[in-house]
Amino acid sequence: MSMKRTKQRTSGGGREQDASDAPMGRPKPPEKTWAERMDGKEDGAFVRYALADRYGKDQLLEHTKFGRGVVVESDAHRVEVLFEAGVKKLGHGQA
Repeated sequence: MSMKRTKQRTSGGGREQDASDAPMGRPKPPEKTWAERMDGKEDGAFVRYALADRYGKDQLLEHTKFGRGVVVESDAHRVEVLFEAGVKKLGHGQA
């Protein structure tokens, strides 16, 4: 005796979501490049990176290995920093 299995249906309707289906019907603006974010920034505007310090979005950092960067995302224990070589995840606010 064999059992017949019914075909499972998906709720997506077979349509893939793209940027035009974003909430509020607006696509996200393109992210700025590292060069665009560093343009016109003075040397004194950069803060030396330290694991114990806390950083906020758009803060300028100077890292010993990765060089100059800008914080693009921040949460309780990690920051994402855009460096010339790309985005790196770093810890912050840890003693």
